[in-house]
Amino acid sequence: MKTINIDGIEYIPKTECIEKEVSYEYVIIRTYSAGVFAGYLKSRTGKEVVLAHARRLWYWDGAASLSQLAMDGTNKPENCKFPCEVNEVTLTEMIEMLPVTEKAQKSIQDVSIWEK
Repeated sequence: MKTINIDGIEYIPKTECIEKEVSYEYVIIRTYSAGVFAGYLKSRTGKEVVLAHARRLWYWDGAASLSQLAMDGTNKPENCKFPCEVNEVTLTEMIEMLPVTEKAQKSIQDVSIWEK
């Protein structure tokens, strides 16, 4: 990859950049009345957040709190109720945002889709 260094800052030509499908941070969002979601943070304006590739965390087991779920994931995925992923969701009343570790993200994404 070609780069140029100006005043100690390395720049990459735009044509050399490879954009990922989703390059956002994976987070857990707790809302005032819509519940809890995990997904890629696309944007945030005040209390409004947009998540891409998001799952509602309707019921979780194997973690004492959302904080533990964000750090460790679940150790009882068979008991969790996470419906299918949606391409995008806008949540208007965020009250908590937790960054999710890679380990926890894999755990959340590996939970089987819950449906009726």
